[in-house]
Amino acid sequence: MRIGVLALQGAFIEHIRQLGGLGHAATEVRLPRDLQRLDGLIIPGGESTAIGKLMEGYGLMDPVREFAGQHAVWGTCAGMIVMAREIGREQPLLGLMDIAVERNAFGRQIDSFEEPLTVEVLKDGAARPFPGIFIRAPRLVHARGQARVIARLADGTAVAAVEGRWLATSFHPELSTDLRFHEYFVEIARG
Repeated sequence: MRIGVLALQGAFIEHIRQLGGLGHAATEVRLPRDLQRLDGLIIPGGESTAIGKLMEGYGLMDPVREFAGQHAVWGTCAGMIVMAREIGREQPLLGLMDIAVERNAFGRQIDSFEEPLTVEVLKDGAARPFPGIFIRAPRLVHARGQARVIARLADGTAVAAVEGRWLATSFHPELSTDLRFHEYFVEIARG
C-alpha cells in the first residue's frame, strides 16, 4: 500500500514513521502530482488555518477533493478540522465529512492530556484501550448522514468518526507507539 502524508505543516514525519513501522511506503505530498498512484492520504495535526491556506497556495484543495472521491483520507487533529464541513468560523476547508468540529475544544497547549479510548473498530479495541493523545484538540460536535462516531472520551465527548473511506480523529495516534489506528486506516484504504 502507498499512503501519502500531506507534508506542508504539522506532524507528517511521525505518520510516515508509523506507516514505515507497518511496512508500508509513505509518500510526502506537497503538490497535486504527488497524489498520483496513492491508495490513501493522511492530513496530519498542526495548525488547521495554516494547513488550509498552504493547500490553497499549492493548488491542492480541488485535487485532494477529487482524490477523496475515490480513495481513503484520514485527518488527525488539525486534519480533522480541515476535513469537516462545519467548524463555526471561516477558514479554508475541504468540507469532506458531514461532521461539525469545535477547534481547541479542550483548551490551550498546557491543557493537553492523554486518555485511554475504547475503539471497537480497532483490533482488540474493546479489550485493549487506545492511548488517545490530545494536544489543543478539536472535538466532534456532531456527525450526520453517513458519518458515525467510533470513539468517545469517558465523559461521552465524541473524538473520532468514520464516513465511508474517510476517517477523522481529534487526537494524535502518530505520537503513540500503538500502530492500530494506522493499521485501521490502511485497511480502509485497501477497500
